[in-house]
Amino acid sequence: MDFHFKYITPDIKLSTYDDKLFKTETVFEYHMLVWFISGETKIIQADKTYLFKSGDIFLIPRNHLATIINYPKDGKPHKAVVMHLTTERLKQFYSTLDPVKNSFREEATIYSFHKHPLLESCLASLIPYFDMQESFPEHIANLKITEAISILREIDQNIDTVLADFEEPGKIDLISFMEKNYMFNMPLERFGYLTGRSLSTFNRDFRKAFLVTPQRWLTQKRLELAYYHLTEKSKKPSDVYMEVGFEDLSHFSYAFKKQYGFAPSLVR
Repeated sequence: MDFHFKYITPDIKLSTYDDKLFKTETVFEYHMLVWFISGETKIIQADKTYLFKSGDIFLIPRNHLATIINYPKDGKPHKAVVMHLTTERLKQFYSTLDPVKNSFREEATIYSFHKHPLLESCLASLIPYFDMQESFPEHIANLKITEAISILREIDQNIDTVLADFEEPGKIDLISFMEKNYMFNMPLERFGYLTGRSLSTFNRDFRKAFLVTPQRWLTQKRLELAYYHLTEKSKKPSDVYMEVGFEDLSHFSYAFKKQYGFAPSLVR
């Protein structure tokens, strides 16, 4: 795997990847503003899948589960400029403003800005700085991030609802959350955090709600989803295993055969 990062500050980086694909399942601690230079990225959330290509610009909100698959494309590496919008920086930005928040907020939405000229110009202006030998001045980095936030507020009147929300996850209904997000291969600690629980409380509440261990329930649900994709959607095992939360094809095939008595490649 050939993944390279160049940082001009801890919050601004240029990522380059030129292997076959890179897949990760994660919850971002901070909002991430991404400008695609080349390659493709598929982002899978609980109820929606996004595909981003060269030139696309999008914002991934913090504290939402997602499977991210990065691909090189057309002989070019997967390459993107990424800007982290940290909670500390956003609090500072909004300290003198009155945020405009809507009472209704769509959950787990990725905000797409396609090739918006203002955002593209802001993010493209960072490219020359990645070749600097000396340190990137902090005050200029602050200006660039402030510029990006200001542009987001200008082109999306509802963005304050996301950027100015500084609350941490509270205790929520465990059953509905897990039924919606079981396909994400996350540590149980992260599931606990996102449902407002410690690991021990999560395990206790899970057993009480589902009458089985989290690991066994997660495997069962992922295999059921895989079976649906194979039989109803006519997908190939190689296209399914990552989307349902398995790390590799061999482990998926073993678990599937153990559950159903035949290999996923034999499903018709």
